[in-house]
Amino acid sequence: MTSPHVEFRVDPSGYRHWRLDVDGQVATLTMAVDEQGGLVPGYELKLNSYDLGVDIELYDAVQRLRFEHPAVRAVVVTSGKEKIFCAGANIRMLAASPHAWKVNFCKFTNETRNGIEDATANSGQTYLAALNGTASGGGYELALACEHIMLVDDRSSAVSLPELPLLGVLPGTGGLTRVSDKRRVRRDRADYFSTKAEGLGGGKAVAWGLVDEAVPRTAWDETVAERARELAARSSRPRDAEGIALTPLGKERTDASIAYRHVSAELDRAAGAVEITIAGPDAPPGGFRGADFWTLAMTRELDDLILDLRTNEPELGTWVFRTRGAAEHVLAHDRLLLDHAGDWLADEIVLYLKRTLKRLDVTSRSLIALIEPGSCFAGSLLEVALAADRSYQLDGVFEDVDPDADPAAVTVDAMNLGPLPMGNGLTRLATRFLGDGAALAAAGDAAGKPLEAADAERLGLVTFAPDDIDWDEEIRIAVEERAGFSPDALTGLEANYRFPGPETLETKIFGRLSAWQNWIFTRPNASGPDGALRRYGTGRRADFDRKRV
Repeated sequence: MTSPHVEFRVDPSGYRHWRLDVDGQVATLTMAVDEQGGLVPGYELKLNSYDLGVDIELYDAVQRLRFEHPAVRAVVVTSGKEKIFCAGANIRMLAASPHAWKVNFCKFTNETRNGIEDATANSGQTYLAALNGTASGGGYELALACEHIMLVDDRSSAVSLPELPLLGVLPGTGGLTRVSDKRRVRRDRADYFSTKAEGLGGGKAVAWGLVDEAVPRTAWDETVAERARELAARSSRPRDAEGIALTPLGKERTDASIAYRHVSAELDRAAGAVEITIAGPDAPPGGFRGADFWTLAMTRELDDLILDLRTNEPELGTWVFRTRGAAEHVLAHDRLLLDHAGDWLADEIVLYLKRTLKRLDVTSRSLIALIEPGSCFAGSLLEVALAADRSYQLDGVFEDVDPDADPAAVTVDAMNLGPLPMGNGLTRLATRFLGDGAALAAAGDAAGKPLEAADAERLGLVTFAPDDIDWDEEIRIAVEERAGFSPDALTGLEANYRFPGPETLETKIFGRLSAWQNWIFTRPNASGPDGALRRYGTGRRADFDRKRV
């Protein structure tokens, strides 16, 4: 399969696979996949199976529910097709896809499922999976991301994770982890369930904890509606809030650059690198109720850029981040949001920034931050530097460019001390100084103070602080060195070092499960000519290499 150029900007008027209906406090997301609506030719999306295009629409819908429909307190996810909820990721698509496409597809799908859980946990929009037919593979994984799972009890519908027995792979979007860590299914039962292709239904699925209730078809509509009302009644979401429209993102893309209003990227194909610049706000904030508010607008642009580069530019393996603007304006926007904590929109903007930075954390690219005169790595934008694998802060100024410029500085502030945790549950500062309470406290004590290179390096906030004589050479070596290493080894190295500390549902999904799944995807037993993925649907059994490794 030739990987297409993928666009992540969509809106409900262009949905082909989902329908979003809002009725007061309850919204319904109905999955009715267009069989001929695949991103590329060569497969049909039968049985409500999905590809990346289907999940792009789901991600957009989840975002719009949070920002455009704040009065919604419960979201019902169901199917618009008879006796089938969702058959999971399309097997023909997976079998024909290059490895990198599979990996990015699963990663984005995982992030979308995590966003559903985040909406339930932090936004008061509780998701209910109304399985009006069989949910298998990724279809059941979508249900697992919901807070409450209802399965129609009609003696034929079931939930299953058939990837191992049928395809020789693992459930790629968190299924195993959520079965054990979220649903608390006993280990031996989970083992049986995940090797039984047809899955379980009815009372046994309830008894084993795979679903919360099995409902006869005769009482289905009434019970789903009742359960949605109950979940809505528990929410603290405001009943009369007015949403804001997520207006279309302005974007200009060429083969060499991508530009939005606040974020831009220069694609250096010869160096295998991308130079990304984030522009800070032009002035202090006047308010935050609108899609043009700098923090929200910048976050939307950065989110789209990460997805675009990750999917469409896999060979550009090093991302170099710069910022420009006034640090005090960035900090003023941060403080406005934090001063209005508890306001639904202020909270949603901070949560969205948190999710976008998490997306950066799990991106398989080398991240380098360059802190120069005129930059604004402060508060929320300092998080970008803290997410980087390395950061360089110029000691002094560029004497030949602007000897009178203010030296480069970084500023720790309240946004760095709690509101934007990583997938491990810790702030980036706490992760950086894991086990070193004194260093973490010292960084916190410096909050609000612009720190020039010597102080930032002393506090451990940056990696290196070269002067202007060495600056260009050190940066050149760092970027060229990265381009000379094995991309596979770099991905493993960076993923290991970015997430020390506690293991959480997220770190397990993106670390342990994804690593195993990505390895299994490359093995002949799955993707070889005689592997299970390639043989599926042909009537021929896979020919496995029986050696365990």
